[in-house]
Amino acid sequence: ANTLFNIWIKYKPRLPEWYYNERLVKVGDTLAQIKEYKLALLQCYERYLQQFVSVNLDDVMDDVHRFKSTFFPNGVRDKKAALTFHALQARNVCIYQMVCSRDRNLQNRESLQTCLNVLTSLRLTMQAALPQENLCWLIYNGTVHLYTVCRHLMVVGQSAKVLEYLLWASICMESSIPLLSVHYLTWRATLYTAVSQCYFDCHAGIHGEIFARRGLIKIEELKQLEDISSSLEHTETEKIFREATLKMSVMIFKRAVYESRRKSNSFRQESKVNPRKAVNLSWPHTTTEWLLVEMFDGAAAQFLAILEALSDSGRNLFPPHPPVPDEIEIRDVTSELFSAGLEILSGNSLKKQECPFYFENIFVITAGEKGVSGDAAVKFVKLAFSYEEWDVFYSALEFVDNFLQTQDDPTWKKAETELKLLTLMQPLVFPGKFQRSFSVSNDNSKEASTLQGSEKTQTIRKEFLKPEDPFHDLMILATTVSSCVSTSEQNVHPDKEILVDVVMCLWQKCKTELQQIQMSGSDCLEYIHKHQAYQWVRILWIMNEIIEKSNIADTNVMFAEITLCLTAILENAADS
Repeated sequence: ANTLFNIWIKYKPRLPEWYYNERLVKVGDTLAQIKEYKLALLQCYERYLQQFVSVNLDDVMDDVHRFKSTFFPNGVRDKKAALTFHALQARNVCIYQMVCSRDRNLQNRESLQTCLNVLTSLRLTMQAALPQENLCWLIYNGTVHLYTVCRHLMVVGQSAKVLEYLLWASICMESSIPLLSVHYLTWRATLYTAVSQCYFDCHAGIHGEIFARRGLIKIEELKQLEDISSSLEHTETEKIFREATLKMSVMIFKRAVYESRRKSNSFRQESKVNPRKAVNLSWPHTTTEWLLVEMFDGAAAQFLAILEALSDSGRNLFPPHPPVPDEIEIRDVTSELFSAGLEILSGNSLKKQECPFYFENIFVITAGEKGVSGDAAVKFVKLAFSYEEWDVFYSALEFVDNFLQTQDDPTWKKAETELKLLTLMQPLVFPGKFQRSFSVSNDNSKEASTLQGSEKTQTIRKEFLKPEDPFHDLMILATTVSSCVSTSEQNVHPDKEILVDVVMCLWQKCKTELQQIQMSGSDCLEYIHKHQAYQWVRILWIMNEIIEKSNIADTNVMFAEITLCLTAILENAADS
């Protein structure tokens, strides 16, 4: 920082002002590319902007007129305006990245407020630049930055606070004539989808559906204009419009699949289809499957719609629980969605529709029109765990496990590990509640043997049905996750969210016994020996190792209690 500071001081009087300013911002861009955000911010972007204002830059970000008069005294048409706009935008990006580096989960209130200030500043910059068509690149970049910050805030449960900014980004794309072309339609549809998702997160699904339908209208308007005069290949534009339409249709389906059932009393008289017998019925055979076939073409699109309909930002993987609200219609639709998803994973939906494009392996690495991506399949299995759909969970696990076994990429090894942890957690969360799930049958004996699942999966199922020592399942889970985080290959470690869930599950099961040991005081060793409680202490030790090795100590305040419990037991043992 000092070296760069001295360089700027030394060369500023020797260089033309325009050249000095361009180099200043250019060096900032280079530093930002190599993630030296603080250096780029302080020594480049803010140094450039200090020529306009001597006070805190944030003090002039509260009013567009004051903003313009400060940073653009000669108007936004001035030849230096583009560089100033770029510096303002890049400054905000650096501030956001600096917040992420020190508080990725935005647990501190100051971090959250800083992110909101960044969004306000980005919006103000775009507002000033929007009337100038030649600055459309800045509007586009601004929407990308807004979306990036907003998606981060949505993940941490702040959808209500970012909705207005995503709406602004969408309107900006519609208000800039150069950005209305087909070339930017995919990005515009992504913004529309984010707005709809925000509404759903805020429990305003009707507004999410309305906005998605509005997006469909905008897409259709552009398609009509494109049909009149197209500069791109016809097949290329068709693909763009198809993907954009799919995104909007998925958000419409997300609410329509539930609301259509609520509104119609006739569906209440419909008998629920037993998933064990569903595989023998023609596709589609439920109201939900009929709606899927009516709205979407191809297994990939139908599966995407199922995933989105089941996804809920307020639902965590652990602890699993039934649908909310607890209504008969909602439960029925949820079960039908899982049944339909399982049919697609098995490939039966394609064969029952007599699809000429059916092929034995439904999985593909990248989603296509006739296949389901591996990522989507893994997410489906996790959702089945979250909803307590145990039959679907284990049946889908067979298909997904067969796919994962053939993959060598670390991404899939990580997914395989995470699903293994879920299978080990299930008997702890619901002991004795699992019953052997149904098998998806086929006429073809070769396919039937494949769909019955691997021998390993069947062995796991049988083990879950046996009553075990209370330590047994706990110790297996603890040692398994410990070995997962002990490997030197960081890219195959389970996600922190799952590790947190596993540790919390172990703690809930062990907490009572461990606190009994802790309260025994100086008689700690005698109590452990008398009650054969060595295994409880061992599990507690393993839990602390997992917390330390996976760097999740700061994600949950309960982890402090776990560490304190181990410390107290060790101190009592030393005093015994």
